[in-house]
Amino acid sequence: MKSNKKKSPFTRRQFVKSLSVAAIAAPLTMNFSGLRAKGVSAPSDKINLGIIGCGGLGKANLNACVAHPDVVVTAACDVWNERLDPVVERFKKTCTGYTDYRALLRHKGLDAVIIATPAHWHAIQAIEAAEAGLAIYLQKPMTMHLGESLAVRNAIRKHKTICQVGTQIHSSDHYRRMVELVRSGNLGDIGTVRTFFVMNEAPNGIGLGNNTKNIPKGMDWDMWVGPAAMKPFNPNLVKDAFYHCSWMDYSGGWTPGMAPHITDLPIWALKLDYPTEISASGGRFIIKDDGDAYDNHEVIWRYPNLNMTWMQSSSNSYGFDFLRGQESRRRLGIYFHGSKGTLFTDYDTHQVLPEGDRMKGMQAPAPSIASSPGHELEWLDCIKTRKQPSCNPEYHIKVDVPIALSVLSMKLGRSIKFDPATEKIVGDAEAARLAIPEYRAPWKFPAKYL
Repeated sequence: MKSNKKKSPFTRRQFVKSLSVAAIAAPLTMNFSGLRAKGVSAPSDKINLGIIGCGGLGKANLNACVAHPDVVVTAACDVWNERLDPVVERFKKTCTGYTDYRALLRHKGLDAVIIATPAHWHAIQAIEAAEAGLAIYLQKPMTMHLGESLAVRNAIRKHKTICQVGTQIHSSDHYRRMVELVRSGNLGDIGTVRTFFVMNEAPNGIGLGNNTKNIPKGMDWDMWVGPAAMKPFNPNLVKDAFYHCSWMDYSGGWTPGMAPHITDLPIWALKLDYPTEISASGGRFIIKDDGDAYDNHEVIWRYPNLNMTWMQSSSNSYGFDFLRGQESRRRLGIYFHGSKGTLFTDYDTHQVLPEGDRMKGMQAPAPSIASSPGHELEWLDCIKTRKQPSCNPEYHIKVDVPIALSVLSMKLGRSIKFDPATEKIVGDAEAARLAIPEYRAPWKFPAKYL
């Protein structure tokens, strides 16, 4: 039960690129009904697609969509002309450019929208897109706060719109095989799951001395900051999603940045609900750069019948069984510790270590979970069939909420107890208050969805 070992790139940009190429190559697999996202019969099978956030991740999602003839890029939005203009030029026969996402959401005939803005924008833009009746591809992290996560899920429920959260690794065949293996019972009863993501940027991180008031021509910095706390413009902050994770107010740090991909597998395989207690510790110990996010974060999520842990480090890249050489590089892994054996896996390799002879005679399970046509293509199919995709907010909220609460636990310096039935923090008024963010005026948190 040992897979062939091969070196894995483990970079988000390479990972997104590879999945986009795979999605482009995949054929459409469903008979489309011709239903538009608003539930109104369309004059053709075309999906009029918009995009908010034209950076690297957004363009990768867009590329995966536009390879298919049923997609027409109708509108694009970015607060920086340097990123907006090339997209509009590429689709100039059909695409209108906007610098305010609210104008894009009002674009006549729009069916669906990719939201690939920085994480602090995700909740408010997704909710307003749902109110506009649009199907939504929402890049991860879905949100940064408990209140936002619940509000997005509730808005999708109320407006009955189609939503896929952009955890692309969920669509990989490897994750599907790992789900089958865990559910087979071969590992026995699983009492502990360990997850981690590490790299070494110490001590310089993304660099010092990059604060500048020289906002690029053609950028609306006030709009880029939006509902988050205002900070001076920094060229590193706007480079791409990798750099966002060095700032708390715009990303929540590397745990929201990568844990959605990694903790997704155990939550899926073990059908986990919410944790009942979240304990986290960490801080900015070593990295000295322009950012302000923690560089080490340790978490324990207590579930009714198991513990799941998370380790994130930006100052050491030791990868346990995933070391694969002595070089400093990004590494990640997931361990399932069962009474009969341990499975450790990453994005594309795995190994099972039996507990003595307790797995003697056991066979690897036969594939039972169908392959995905690709994360974006699955979303396109669902727009037409009106069925929610696999990473819709009803599912993904079980990934998003534990991550948001782990960051809050670290900030508070104490454990947080959570009631899965009521979806509320228990016995901690301060934590409950801080779990609902205060947006910078004139933006307002959409409290009506709580």
